[in-house]
Amino acid sequence: MAGTALKQRHHERQLENLKLTQGQERYEERSRQIDAELGEIQAQQAQERATQAAAEAGLERHQSEIDALYRKLESTREEEDAAGRKLEAQRQAVLQAEREVQEAGYLEKDCISKISEIDRSSKVLLEHVHNADRSLEQLQAELAGVDDQVLRTQLQRGLATRLAREQSLAAARSRQEEIASALRSSEEARLAREQKLQPLRDRIADLRLKEQAARIACEQFAQQLREAGADEAALAAAMKEGQKAASLQGEITRLTNLIAELGAINMAALEELTANQERKRFLDAQAADLAAALETLENAIRRIDRETRALLQTTFDTVNRGFGEMFPALFGGGEAQLIMTGEEILDCGVQVMGRPPGKKNTTIHLLSGGEKALAAIALVFSFFQLNPAPFCLLDEVDAPLDDANTERFCDLVEKMSQQTQFLFISHNKITMEMAHQLIGVTMQERGVSRVVAVDIEEALKLREEPAVA
Repeated sequence: MAGTALKQRHHERQLENLKLTQGQERYEERSRQIDAELGEIQAQQAQERATQAAAEAGLERHQSEIDALYRKLESTREEEDAAGRKLEAQRQAVLQAEREVQEAGYLEKDCISKISEIDRSSKVLLEHVHNADRSLEQLQAELAGVDDQVLRTQLQRGLATRLAREQSLAAARSRQEEIASALRSSEEARLAREQKLQPLRDRIADLRLKEQAARIACEQFAQQLREAGADEAALAAAMKEGQKAASLQGEITRLTNLIAELGAINMAALEELTANQERKRFLDAQAADLAAALETLENAIRRIDRETRALLQTTFDTVNRGFGEMFPALFGGGEAQLIMTGEEILDCGVQVMGRPPGKKNTTIHLLSGGEKALAAIALVFSFFQLNPAPFCLLDEVDAPLDDANTERFCDLVEKMSQQTQFLFISHNKITMEMAHQLIGVTMQERGVSRVVAVDIEEALKLREEPAVA
């Protein structure tokens, strides 16, 4: 047993030795692979360093080119702004010229149509004159060839013939009227007799139908009595005068149905009645509470609607009045207003109407881009005056405006700045000249932003001090 255990342990040690040997071989193989990979990584690092150095040199060169391009871009933007302003002025001039050309075209077409109509009228009048001349010549020729005495004789004979025929016609009409009157009298007498006979005919037909129905009913009742074996004398004594079989049969059916509906006797009916009565009183109390709560809620809703309508109407009137004042101030004239598009103020929409000076547009959608921007500024400032805040932030609202509109916008902002401090973002030089303090962001170095602030009053003082010295 001891030898077997030793052999077993020896065998285990051999297995462990074999595993260690294999692990060492794998470790050496992996070490060689790692050394090879380290060599490749070092070569790649050297190549990357060289590439990085070249890239940094190129980046510095490109950065200088980018700075030059930025400077060129700024000058190009300034030129583009100037060109844009010139282009806008030329567009306005072209639009004005197109409108004038269009109006002239309309006037020319109108004049041409009027001239054509006058020519047609002249031709028609000339034709009428020629026709009248020809008719006059024909009538004069006919008049020259007519014998007056013969015509008068023929006219006397014709008048006598006409008089005789009119007398004959009057006599015939009198005779016709007499015949028609007699015919109408005969027809009226016949209709009166027909009307008198018709009720008698209807009465006879009705009586015949009732007689036939009574005969059939009598036969049916006799058959039923024979089948039931009833005593007709006893039944005749028990029946009341005027009582009908249909009413008796209906009464029998009703009593039978009532007996069937009663069913078995319910001993707990009184207890259920008491419980249902208590339940009904409880539900009646809850229904009364709900009715009172509903009435209170409806009163609150009506009060809220009334107050909301009054507040909304007051707000709308204030904003509309402010909009009507702001619009002429920004446009240098014209008129504007807000119009409700419905009867109910809580559900209706609002339409913005603006008419700049010299235009007859009916809606704000017909305005140009700059005019729409000015109208929007007027509306926003009207809302702002309703509940002014200590600060107001404007983000490039003057971008679509030309110089004249920008100056009016600046005047309005400067007037409102007495009660409110304005913070605005702008690239317009006219707007920036109005500011008391300028804050800009520059990038003198690549990737590094710098904030630059300028106090306009201090800058003006610094500029005036050398002049005084």
